Amino acid sequence: MDKLDRLKEILKSYKDIAIAYSGGCDSNFLLSVAIDTLGKDHVLAVNCMGRMMSDEDQDDVYQYLKETWHVIKPVNVFDVEQFRTNDKRRCYFCKKNVMSQVINEAKKHGICYVVDGRNVDDGNEYRPGLQACKELGICSPLYEAGMTKEDIRYYSKQLHIPTYNKPSNSCLASRFDYGTILTKEKLDCVNKGESLFHQLGIKHMRLRVQDELARIEVEKQDFDVVLKHPELIDELKKLGFRFVTLDLEGIKSGSYDQK
Repeated sequence: MDKLDRLKEILKSYKDIAIAYSGGCDSNFLLSVAIDTLGKDHVLAVNCMGRMMSDEDQDDVYQYLKETWHVIKPVNVFDVEQFRTNDKRRCYFCKKNVMSQVINEAKKHGICYVVDGRNVDDGNEYRPGLQACKELGICSPLYEAGMTKEDIRYYSKQLHIPTYNKPSNSCLASRFDYGTILTKEKLDCVNKGESLFHQLGIKHMRLRVQDELARIEVEKQDFDVVLKHPELIDELKKLGFRFVTLDLEGIKSGSYDQK
C-alpha cells in the first residue's frame, strides 16, 4: 500500500471530517483527497481568517473554497495576549485559540473529527502550535500516512491540484523578533512589502523586520531580480523602513528560531 492509499484508508475511518484549512499546498491536497474519498457532503473546510494572513493568501482561500462546503470564520488574533507580545510560544497560544474555533464549527455540524495538514517534515522545525493541536485532539492524517512535504507536492501534481508548487508561507508575525509588540499596522507593513516582490514574480520570500531595518530573504537565484529593481528600496522606505538589506544566506524557514 503506497502512502496515498494509506491516507485514503485513514480518511475512510473518520467518515465525516472538518479540515482546519489554510489555503496552502498541504491543506489543499488534504481537502482534495478527502472529498474524493468521502464525498463533498462529508468534508467541511474551516478557515479562520485574520490579519496574520496576507491579502494574497486570503484571496486564495476564497478562490479555492468557492466550490466546496466551507466556513470562513473571522478571527482577531490580537485578542490573544501572547500574540500581541510575540511571545516565544506565540504559535501555541494562537493555534489553541484558532483550533478551538474550528472545533466549535465542527460541533455545530455534528462532526466529531477535526484534522489538520501536519506532515512528517513539520517535526523537524520549532512549531509549538503542534502541541496545542495534540492537546485539543486534532487528527493529522498526512502525518499518520507518513507523508513528507515532497510526497504531498508529488501526489498533488499527479492529481492536478494547482497548489502543488505553491511556496510555503507562514503567519506574518513570524517576520518579527520574539518580544516585539505586534500591531495591525506592523503586519500590514509586511503584507504590503512582500507584495512588492510577489509582483516581480518572486513568490518564495520573507521580509524580516528588525526595528527600522527590512531584511529581505529570497532564493539565491532571485538575487539578480532584486538587484535589478532598486526602486524596491524606495518603496520599502515609503513603508517606514530606514534601512533595506538583502540576506546573502537566502531564505531560511524559521529564521528567528535558528541559533
